[in-house]
Amino acid sequence: MTTKGTPGRMVRIEEEVWDEYGQLCDEEGTSRGDDLRRHAYARVNAWRKAQGLPARKRITIKRRKPAADSD
Repeated sequence: MTTKGTPGRMVRIEEEVWDEYGQLCDEEGTSRGDDLRRHAYARVNAWRKAQGLPARKRITIKRRKPAADSD
């Protein structure tokens, strides 16, 4: 399911890697989707710069506040 009118995309990633990626993103206070979007925008803008094209509009994705330790 998608949100905010963005189309969904399908990627194939091994289950163990996907699960650990989710843990990593949780620890960083973001989601897998937000992290992947930031990565894609950074890569596309680097490519566009190398091509002499203007950068895409910068996207703003708010990171979630990291969860407090519950020891």
